[in-house]
Amino acid sequence: MTFTNPVIAGMHPDPSVCRVGDDYYLACSSFEYFPGVPIFHSRDLVNWEQIGNALDRPGQLAMPPGTPSSGGVYAPTLRHHDGRFWLITTNVAPGGGSMILTADDARGPWSDPIPVPGIGIDPDLAWDDDGNCWCTYAGISQIRLDPTSGRTLDGPHRLWSGGPHAQAPEAPHLYRIGDHWYLLIAEGGTERGHAVSIARATSPNGPFEPCPANPILTHRGSNRPIQNTGHADLVQGPDGSWWMVLLAVRPGGGTPGWHVLGRETFLVPVTWTDGWPVPGDLTLEMTAPWPVKPPAPPRARDDFDDAELHPRWISVRSRPAGSWSTTDRPGWLALHARGPSLDNPGVTFIGRRQQHPSCRVRVLLDPGAGRGGLAVRLDERHHYELEAGDGIVRVTARLGSVLHTATTRPLPAGPVRLRIDVIAAAEGHWHPTQGPDELNLGIETPDGTFQTLAQLDGRYLSTEVAGGFTGRVIGMFATTGTVLFDWFDYEPIR
Repeated sequence: MTFTNPVIAGMHPDPSVCRVGDDYYLACSSFEYFPGVPIFHSRDLVNWEQIGNALDRPGQLAMPPGTPSSGGVYAPTLRHHDGRFWLITTNVAPGGGSMILTADDARGPWSDPIPVPGIGIDPDLAWDDDGNCWCTYAGISQIRLDPTSGRTLDGPHRLWSGGPHAQAPEAPHLYRIGDHWYLLIAEGGTERGHAVSIARATSPNGPFEPCPANPILTHRGSNRPIQNTGHADLVQGPDGSWWMVLLAVRPGGGTPGWHVLGRETFLVPVTWTDGWPVPGDLTLEMTAPWPVKPPAPPRARDDFDDAELHPRWISVRSRPAGSWSTTDRPGWLALHARGPSLDNPGVTFIGRRQQHPSCRVRVLLDPGAGRGGLAVRLDERHHYELEAGDGIVRVTARLGSVLHTATTRPLPAGPVRLRIDVIAAAEGHWHPTQGPDELNLGIETPDGTFQTLAQLDGRYLSTEVAGGFTGRVIGMFATTGTVLFDWFDYEPIR
């Protein structure tokens, strides 16, 4: 059966996967967004449904305003051991650090964090037959850990750090497979030089013998449409075959190639030769040797009829209870302003990851006496927004140190439909300076007519321009007073 990569599109990097019977569970990084660490479930490794977030209570995750964009929650490892789910991750924020959470059900509730002091990012958990818990982290170093208390019992010890002079050895995962312990890592940095390498030993703490074919997977220096391949995790498929989930990007446009959706989760088959894993060809169209049901079409509209928000909705650093409501006006999402603009790290914002190169996003908004609207956000210094209020609608672009008002338009009082169309650059018309996409921002009339107010170049909302580790998030915001949203539509265009 064929399937399409990425299997989890949009900003879902650093995937970690575990199998429990016939079920698969996967966790990803979430950076400065709350709730943190999205949790997914699948029965076939291909079709994934988000079932929650591990860090969904303010008491579990503190990201104060001083937390930088692309700070926050990095690279979780998700494992199932002794009847429980275990998750270890790092909050790269003032007062943060590494932590362990547990749950009987991956849907939650997850426990309060257990601090694990003194270790680096990208921590991994593995247990040996004697019950020892080994925590391996970026560097690559390892400690023996009491996972119930977070206390170090032995170490740290240096293990193996990839190829000679390799940049950024990170993302370790340790496995017992057959007679060997395998140490899978990423190296080369998470940009175009990203790669997957592996070593093995007869003991979980080495000494490790590197695979002679390292790196076992990389697309660096190639013209493939999938780039930045790395940060992988091994798992067995429903038929017992081996597979690997990993992060990668889909750059677009001319030179240097801009990726705007962030780092996404891909799936690639693995075979074994002479006791070493050999990843297959990683492409956009793949074949699975087991039945894969066509994915159910996602629901385009959220009417905000439920008391709680779907776990896909994320906010910047926090989401205080007083900043939003679905009961102030039943069937509407009310946002109460906390900051004057999207430049502010505490702005009231609720959005979702952009998951398709071309998509259409619409909202029905009643600004009342407030101001707010629809925005495409990469970070505080890179965002586009449509803002309605005070009788006008305004298109604004924040490009680093430049704040530009592209246009304003008078508006009558009452609800208004705001719309953003993201149109990816056409294939087959490459030009060295062509951007990855174009964003058309405007108003939609009740009969569906789109009145474009501004056309903005998408390259400025890309990682190659802004830096960092995240991708675009499209959502609703309030900058003054209370703003009400009746519904939010997200639809892929192609």
